Amino acid sequence: MQPNAQMEKRSAALLSISAACTMTALKLAVALSTGSLGILSDAIHSGVDLLASALTFVSVRISDRPADANHPYGHARFENVSAFIETFLMVASAIWITTDACRRIFFHPIQIRYSFWPLLVLAVSVCVDLWRSHQMHTVAQRHGSAALEADALHFRTDIWATAAVFLGLIASWISSSQLGRRFHLGWLHYADPVAAILVSGIIVYLSWKIAHRAIYVLTDAVPRETLASVLREVRTTKGVLGVDQLRMRRSGTRYFADLTLSMPRQLTFQRSEQLVAEATRAVHRVVPETDVVIHTVPRSTSAESIFDKVRAVASRNNVMLHDVSVQSFEGGLHVEQHIEVPETMPLRQAHEFVRGIEDQIRVELPQVESVLTHIESEPATIEKPVALAQDEHMEAELRASAATLPEVIDIHEVLVGRVGENISLSCHCTLPDDLPMQRVHIIITALEDRFKLRCPEVDRVLIHPEPATDNHHG
Repeated sequence: MQPNAQMEKRSAALLSISAACTMTALKLAVALSTGSLGILSDAIHSGVDLLASALTFVSVRISDRPADANHPYGHARFENVSAFIETFLMVASAIWITTDACRRIFFHPIQIRYSFWPLLVLAVSVCVDLWRSHQMHTVAQRHGSAALEADALHFRTDIWATAAVFLGLIASWISSSQLGRRFHLGWLHYADPVAAILVSGIIVYLSWKIAHRAIYVLTDAVPRETLASVLREVRTTKGVLGVDQLRMRRSGTRYFADLTLSMPRQLTFQRSEQLVAEATRAVHRVVPETDVVIHTVPRSTSAESIFDKVRAVASRNNVMLHDVSVQSFEGGLHVEQHIEVPETMPLRQAHEFVRGIEDQIRVELPQVESVLTHIESEPATIEKPVALAQDEHMEAELRASAATLPEVIDIHEVLVGRVGENISLSCHCTLPDDLPMQRVHIIITALEDRFKLRCPEVDRVLIHPEPATDNHHG
């Protein structure tokens, strides 16, 4: 939380303490001087306000602390705990006030000493409560403070409680005046303890509202509308198959969301990361600044081809796969594939590893009757080729081979090197832009084969196809 926000919350809490302290002292003095239970109940109510404000101040200071090892979600919920504790103080005062009011009504009536000062104090109390309720509510809404909001709600109901005491005091005064005796209004003498009971009822109602809000947050309850909106927004993320789980909780002004998303299993890690970022932005569109943690689960889709399923098995085993072919023969499928394993892996271990992959392919694709794997070694060292003197001869032979293929427009960037006893050649081959990749592969393979017939000493040939529009060597 920003320092300015912390200072504003603490200042509001300190102002509340000062106001509560002043009004409690004034009401208590007037209640003792007049004997009014209504004013005494209001004074006790203000005393509870004082304790609650002090508790709010402490809770605000604690809730502003950053997250630590023992509180990974921060300390913001201490405000909700504070608000919950406040309700017990309020209910206790309501019980005491109601008990004393019933005692005065049924057993020990007390004569109230009337004067102008009690009415003035009550009027000032209403003005103070109006001011501090507005201040607390504004700060609470701005910074999402549960403790300050509880105080603001508390002070708003104080106004009605004080008004009830005010009317009860006037009614009680009327009962003992000449007007009351003339019109037989002696029963209004009970208006003061009745007003006290009314204040108790307001206190209990207020306590329930504060407790309900605190319990709602402390039990990790989140509005259904918020959850539904987050689900709807995340499901619209292109590439996300589904939301398996969504959990949200709130601590202070901040939400925390944990999601489990189903994604196509053929996605790369980089693409999965992009989808996670998009899903996070979807959550933020509903609830800004939410702390989002997303777990992804790979899922197969109905759009997967046989080749996708074979590659998925290889990906699950973290191996490189290429040159996959599938043949249909007499109602069954036959799969051929090339798999790369570490060059230092022993043959027996490599064979067992590949056989396990073949078994998984048969489980994944029951219609596959046989799988044949060409095992290749995966290089783990960086090659350092040495240029050969006869590279011009090999380049000439390569160009002669290319001349036998009418689609080949140009051959350039020919590199010839030796790695140990092995000779390798690489080049760029220009072809028409609109040539289908299937035909491109056939031409490149034919060029490699024809060149090796001319130069059988070359062990490896790598030809990179280029579209004519990208070729500046023609």
